[in-house]
Amino acid sequence: MLISSNKLLSFFKNKYPIGHTLKNDKLLFEFTNELKQRYLKNAPKLQQVHYKKQKDLVKNALGTHTFKRQQHGGKLKAKHEIAIAEQLRTAPEPLLKALVVHELAHFKEKEHNKSFYNLCCHMEPEYHQLELELRLFLVLQQEALSFY
Repeated sequence: MLISSNKLLSFFKNKYPIGHTLKNDKLLFEFTNELKQRYLKNAPKLQQVHYKKQKDLVKNALGTHTFKRQQHGGKLKAKHEIAIAEQLRTAPEPLLKALVVHELAHFKEKEHNKSFYNLCCHMEPEYHQLELELRLFLVLQQEALSFY
């Protein structure tokens, strides 16, 4: 009903008149690393953040946090990477931030539990509202309704 009456599209156009400027991997990495440094100072180093092409946003995750351990001689090396769905290049910045916060929270909490969501809300107080709006944004994208 919201889609057919264009109310959802109007809501997004009014609330988010412009998209974000984090169009390449370097800018996305800087944005993510700044949030990590602000809220997760003692967390492991972030190696890479990039946009990743995904065929189906509904079935696949919007973002992924990868933790890899590699052994080099006698040393064990850990690598933390975050991949964000390519389709979110056009998302409003607060929605992108909510997803980045979600993936960063996995540095401290691997499972989606109360501590995990408390950490998300610490990094972004409006996390739950933004998560809902992100899901609605995906509905607009699935319906091929663009507002930028």
